Order: sequence, then C-alpha cells, then structure tokens
Amino acid sequence: MNIGADAFQARSNVSRETMDRLKAYAGLLGRWNPKINLVSKGSLSQLWERHMLDSAQIFNLRPQGCRLWADLGSGGGFPGAVIAIMASEAAPDMRVTLVESDQRKAAFLRTVARETGVGFTVLANRIEDNDPLHASVVSARALAPLTVLLGFASRHLASGGIALFPKGSTAQAEIAAALESWRFDCQTYQSQTDKDAVILKIGDIERV
Repeated sequence: MNIGADAFQARSNVSRETMDRLKAYAGLLGRWNPKINLVSKGSLSQLWERHMLDSAQIFNLRPQGCRLWADLGSGGGFPGAVIAIMASEAAPDMRVTLVESDQRKAAFLRTVARETGVGFTVLANRIEDNDPLHASVVSARALAPLTVLLGFASRHLASGGIALFPKGSTAQAEIAAALESWRFDCQTYQSQTDKDAVILKIGDIERV
C-alpha cells in the first residue's frame, strides 16, 4: 500500500509544524534528485511510506535521555534528516549528526538543515575517518552488512549506547555472520513498512 503525506501524519502522529518541515524536505528532494540521485527515481512515488515512514519508525526506539544521534552514510537523509526534523520538536535537547562522504549529497543535506530550520550537523567525511562521535545512538540504513556496521558503531558509540539498523529479509543471516567476529545484545522489531523487514536494536558491542 502506497501512502501519502496525510496518511503518514496519521500513522506517525507528528505535529503540523513537523509535518511542514517534512514537506519542505520532500520538496527539496524532488528538486535535487534528478541531478544527484539521492533516492531511486522509482521510489519517489512511494516517498512517504518507503522513505519517510520507514525512517520515522526508528525515532521511537531511541533510549530515554538520548543526547546525540549519529546517522552514518546518510545519503539523501534517511533516516538521519527525518530523525532530526522529528527531534526538533519531540526531543529538542537531542543533537543529530549526519555523516555523508559524498560532497554533493552533503551539500543537499546542509540545504535541508538550512531551509527547514533544523540545526543538524553534516560531516562530509568517510565514517572511519571521523574522530569517535561518542553518540547515544548510531543508525545506518541500506549502507553495509551488519559485520561492517558493528565496526562503525563500535567506533562511534558512547559507552552504553545503542545501534539501530533497519534490515531486510537477510537480517538473521547477517546476525549469524556477525556473531563469528562480534559479541552483542540484539532486539528485533518488526518494520511498519515491510513485512519482511526488521529493525535491529543492538548494544554491548564487543569484538571477539
């Protein structure tokens, strides 16, 4: 089922002000996407479910008192920009940092921050080249296998922090592969947008 902006608002329960910011973001995405391919052209017609709601559902899994959320390999801003826009009203004390090494995509993300009035930070460097961010939450969507993501999370999480990784039908296989080189606690949450997808909430990450 493809949903529009009104259905997204009903399902995510965001305010009118947050919705206005998300619509401004959607407008920017539509204008920039033909030039730098932020998301696949075919998925733009499913923007509010496939990208916006898929990102928004992750926000509610944040721990209480979350101070810094770091989104790695943010691309067009999913989930990081959506998280930042939602947090601007629902969690105003939480800072959000987006890491995106592609300079054109980073420029787009800075434009989103400026034009929506949401002060998130964009770091235009490779994930492994940034100094440790000491984040309460690290997220990444459609970026890399879990084994690789755990290395990024281990570098950038604060002590006691968690990682939130949306994964598709390969999630269990990725967990099994990751357990060969990592120890971690993992909770699985069913995705609201794809019956075959889950969100992995991971903590206590240690290399074997």
